[in-house]
Amino acid sequence: MLEQELKTEIAEALTSLYQTVSPQVVIEPTHAGFEGQFTFVVFPYLKQSKKGPEQTASELGAYLQANVSWIESHNVVKGFLNLSIHPDHWLMFVAANFSNPTYGFAPAKSKQKVLVEYSSPNTNKPLHLGHIRNNLLGYAVSQILKADGYEVITCNLVNDRGIHICKSMLAWIQSNSNETPSSSGIKGDHLVGKYYVAFDKQYKKEQQELIEKGSTPEEAEKNAPSILAAQELLRKWEAGDPETIRIWKMMNDWVYEGFHATYKQMGVHFDQFYYESNTYLLGKEIVQEGLQKNVFYQKDDGSVWVDLTADGLDQKLLLRGDGTSVYITQDIGTAELKYADFGCERSIYVVGNEQDYHFKVLKLICQKLGKSYAEGIFHLSYGMVELPHGKMKSREGTVVDADDLMEEMIRTAAETTEALGKTQGLTAEELTALYQTIGLGALKYFLLKVDPRKKMLFNPAESIDFQGNTGPFIQYTYARIQSILRNAGGFSKEAISGISLEPSEMELIQLFNRYPDILKAAAAELSPGVLANYVYELAKCFSGFYHACPILKEQNEQVKNMRLQLSVFASNIIASGCNLLGIEVPQRM
Repeated sequence: MLEQELKTEIAEALTSLYQTVSPQVVIEPTHAGFEGQFTFVVFPYLKQSKKGPEQTASELGAYLQANVSWIESHNVVKGFLNLSIHPDHWLMFVAANFSNPTYGFAPAKSKQKVLVEYSSPNTNKPLHLGHIRNNLLGYAVSQILKADGYEVITCNLVNDRGIHICKSMLAWIQSNSNETPSSSGIKGDHLVGKYYVAFDKQYKKEQQELIEKGSTPEEAEKNAPSILAAQELLRKWEAGDPETIRIWKMMNDWVYEGFHATYKQMGVHFDQFYYESNTYLLGKEIVQEGLQKNVFYQKDDGSVWVDLTADGLDQKLLLRGDGTSVYITQDIGTAELKYADFGCERSIYVVGNEQDYHFKVLKLICQKLGKSYAEGIFHLSYGMVELPHGKMKSREGTVVDADDLMEEMIRTAAETTEALGKTQGLTAEELTALYQTIGLGALKYFLLKVDPRKKMLFNPAESIDFQGNTGPFIQYTYARIQSILRNAGGFSKEAISGISLEPSEMELIQLFNRYPDILKAAAAELSPGVLANYVYELAKCFSGFYHACPILKEQNEQVKNMRLQLSVFASNIIASGCNLLGIEVPQRM
């Protein structure tokens, strides 16, 4: 990489001039308005040079220009040394990298193994908009980490047991309808979600009736017949009651089939599935071990707790008095199972910020239990997604369903594309694929360009715009480049020299040069937004270059050839970045 070459030359110059020992050189892009492409700050080396900042920078600049052929010029602003790289060296960089589809990637498996857990749905309802952000974020983070050289395993912990599942089961049992996805024509996860909403309506009705009879709201919430029946169903499930298990398996299978279709449409996948029904027993075993080691304690009612007050938290329930587990119990078991399966010392949990406290507790408990993987537990906490009309609530049936939203985005993409007249020359099959590519690309880009830790407002109409910081703008830029390359009919891949570079060409090449650092930063920050916004900047920069510099009409064959190389380089990085974000790019648009 060009920066590494420059850092090496600066380090050797510092050693030669001032006898510094293995200097750690840091360079940065030169600020706009100043001549040069890279800036080196000399202040940390004044002790060795025994000279003022301007004299030190001037000496260093003169030495570099005299001894490094590809440093064209330098200038000094106080203690800042600005360096200009010769155009031929930039063009050698382009020729060496423009056709490499994995440019910017670190060597595969050059870094530690890491596990990324995302999605983690409940099997009592379909996936919604919040799940879309979770899935897209988890997928993109895993792909970016792979590009940065990590060996990545992705997993999905399915919340397939617990009181929430029993609520849907109870409502289905009480309906006496024997309704199935086949008999109703309703997608399996949607059908189970329908009964979850039905349970909540009945439960609220019963609470209101108890309150009218004199119960407090808290008493009504605890004593309503529906919740008592759901709790009994949970006890029967944990006791292995055959009929309860049969219904549970049947309804979960409906949901899994529905989830599979949604994941396929979304373009995400997993290396491993874990199910809480298989991990909660291991969690209970570990809790018992912790109890024996006095890490946990037991109350008179038989419930097991951990005291985290000395750590600034509170006391946390691990097992109920009746022996049933809670969420943290199964998470303890799953953490143990994941480490046994893959040996990952680093485990990233992609979960919404409403679970911040939960993951602080999980990490602390694993630390207290002496688990070697405890330090590597990291909660990638992301903000909730809201819509212009407010928050979503699953139990009230006011969620924005993931399937419906994706279909709406595809329809909107079709309407927008047709209104702009961008459908000429494409078959009906090609248009169907294009609308899906644009619609889902708009959705994914809009959700991923925002820092994951921030709460965000999703506006479907804004996301589908073909101008501005949107997925369709980036996709259109890529398709435009493909059109240019098709019309060019071919060009030389050899290095070009002896030509000057226009400002827009230099700006584009410098953006290419930044791509490896962008990937490193996105991986380090676990933020696809770093990559997404870079890809937009690159698309915008190419658009400026395209309007400023003729490509196919350029008369000078060397210049034309160079600009075609720049076009290929831009399209490869756009495709690479979009692919890591899970966004498809169209050949025609």
